[in-house]
Amino acid sequence: MAKLYFYYSTMNAGKSTVLLQSSYNYRERGMRTLVFSPEIDQRFGEKRVSSRIGLSADAVPFSGNDNLFRMVEREHETERVHCVLVDEAQFLTKSQVRQLSDVCDNLDIPVLAYGLRTDFQGNLFEGSQHLLAWADTLTEIKTICHCGRKATMVLRVDANGVPMREGEQIQIGGNERYVTVCRRHFKQGLTERRPSDLPFEDL
Repeated sequence: MAKLYFYYSTMNAGKSTVLLQSSYNYRERGMRTLVFSPEIDQRFGEKRVSSRIGLSADAVPFSGNDNLFRMVEREHETERVHCVLVDEAQFLTKSQVRQLSDVCDNLDIPVLAYGLRTDFQGNLFEGSQHLLAWADTLTEIKTICHCGRKATMVLRVDANGVPMREGEQIQIGGNERYVTVCRRHFKQGLTERRPSDLPFEDL
């Protein structure tokens, strides 16, 4: 039976890189993958998934109104789909997480979803919340804070680099708007290392 996988992390942990590598592994073996990317995120152009290290691939854009099960089913009827991959899965709706689980259960196609766990206020995204509840397998992709601890949170900053605590949950941006930090520095609102910080720790 196919499984629903959720690979979660904070920003800049390499989620898109891992997604693209997974898709490549399938395709190298002659298998077809279907990659989804939210149409709200067009930082790298429409119908593309791109990583910070320069890798990219074609993707099918989706919005919150799309039925992902039906989209996969149509593609599968045309030509067999061996794996479905979802970039920025935090933007999924509750219904779409259920639809992806149906892809696994009814079509026997594995689904690999990659996304953020929490927003800049430390709250779960809708998609992440329900993936954490519904996925068969949960895997954390790790990265580090500027102090060397494991980073689990993200700060949103203004044009002057000052952390922001209020605002809309969804605001597309990269390193110019978000800083990846550990929980301690998330609570303190620190975006750079201070001399008083502890030495590097193991992840």
